[in-house]
Amino acid sequence: MPSTVYFAPVRSLKKRSMVTRVGALLERAGIKSAIEAGDLVAVKLHFGEQGNTGFVHPVFIRETVAKIKLHGGKPFLTDANTLYSGMRSNAVDHLQCAVQNGFSYATVDAPIVIADGIDGREAVDVRVDGEHFETVRIGSAAVHADAMVVVTHVKGHEATGFGGALKNVGMGLGCRSAKQRMHADFKPEVVAEKCTACARCVRWCPVHAIVLGPDRVAEIDYATCYGCGECVAACPSAAIGVQWKTTPEALQEKIVEHAKGALAGKDGKVVYLSFVTAVSPDCDCWSFSDAPIVGDIGVLASTDIVAIDRAAYDLVTQAVGLPGSRGEGMGAGQDKFTAVTGVDGTLAIDYARKMGLGTPEYDLVVVE
Repeated sequence: MPSTVYFAPVRSLKKRSMVTRVGALLERAGIKSAIEAGDLVAVKLHFGEQGNTGFVHPVFIRETVAKIKLHGGKPFLTDANTLYSGMRSNAVDHLQCAVQNGFSYATVDAPIVIADGIDGREAVDVRVDGEHFETVRIGSAAVHADAMVVVTHVKGHEATGFGGALKNVGMGLGCRSAKQRMHADFKPEVVAEKCTACARCVRWCPVHAIVLGPDRVAEIDYATCYGCGECVAACPSAAIGVQWKTTPEALQEKIVEHAKGALAGKDGKVVYLSFVTAVSPDCDCWSFSDAPIVGDIGVLASTDIVAIDRAAYDLVTQAVGLPGSRGEGMGAGQDKFTAVTGVDGTLAIDYARKMGLGTPEYDLVVVE
């Protein structure tokens, strides 16, 4: 059976505020039944990088927080640290970035808890039995939350073609070492000139595959190493480099397996809210935002992560590309994401269906 996806178009014939309509979307999607009194509710979002403006505006997060509190939940905003160097690779800088982009307690009325802790290591192994991983490592704050509201800014992505709710949850809530495992079939290499012999990688390695050699440089036993990526997350001097080598198909499937892990144990306890606005061609992790490829379309809500991603993808496909953007000249019905990025972003949607996360079949219900 198809899932229901609720849709508030950008234009309101009744001249209702989109903030108010976002609250109505959450109600229609079933936030009341997803939250019990006293539930700790993770609001998964992307705080944006410094210089990026494509993230969901804090006023909508404040409305989301208000709805959660209305139904007795205790909301906190969360995201996991990034693998790449930037303002969100540790909790201190991550929190600073969030506040600078407008996500303070004063503006959203809820605290921020970085899901995988101060250095990206606070995570829980969750069994998923996927084609790539038996278990995945998910930020502990997300795992221990009772319920979740996933707020997604829909966009393109240079590696996955499409950035929707599946990527927001899977890549977003994987801890730093999990992000390494998603991005590469990984065997670490040490750059001797950068190694400071701090031994953090030695302490963090779960299988004791790393030692400090006689020349005070980390040495890796590849017969023991199984490519978890913890050493990359541990190294403060980038002596163990990040590896990005993988295929778009494998990357999307790995993201889905991590999404399954992040959602485990939360059946009926997750609501998705996706903003199909300012649809940039690139990830919000960049320190800039390129011109949107289509005009603002609206906001979606559902309890089915697969259906809401399929609906968002279809709405952008049905739109006309904007002049002056990378979508210029693209007509209604043309797959904008694949044309712009060169990557078929629907592979994740299909794999998520196979993994039992939802259905791509949906009924779109307009909410004025």
